[in-house]
Amino acid sequence: MVFDIIYLINGRSTFAVSAAYMIAAGVIRGRLAAVFGLIDWLAIPTGSRAKRIGLLHGSGNVVVVVLFAVSWLLRANAHDRKPGAAALVCSFAGLVLGAVTAWLGGELVERLGVGVDDGAGVNAPSSLSGAKSAPGGR
Repeated sequence: MVFDIIYLINGRSTFAVSAAYMIAAGVIRGRLAAVFGLIDWLAIPTGSRAKRIGLLHGSGNVVVVVLFAVSWLLRANAHDRKPGAAALVCSFAGLVLGAVTAWLGGELVERLGVGVDDGAGVNAPSSLSGAKSAPGGR
């Protein structure tokens, strides 16, 4: 996104090309991370809040990777290598959704898993609820 923003400000196509390469690398890494995320998600107890949040986190990240993949394909098919509006919209939408899924990932680690919160556990209440977790997340 940084390269896209710089491209939008100064119009130099080198930044658009750099953005395309960064997106391609991110899509490849996202697919690799999905494998390990799925393995982690399968180990979470069924019926727990962590399982539901993990599903939202993982599903959202799949959509993020798809949005960026579409953006990259649109850029790859552009004759002048400059991103069109659709490519930029996909990237910006991926960034916004990625921020949401990042928060969900933090919720999984810090609130529902082994993390900084002493009351973490698979059924701990949402960090937004204001409720304090009992030791062990009970």
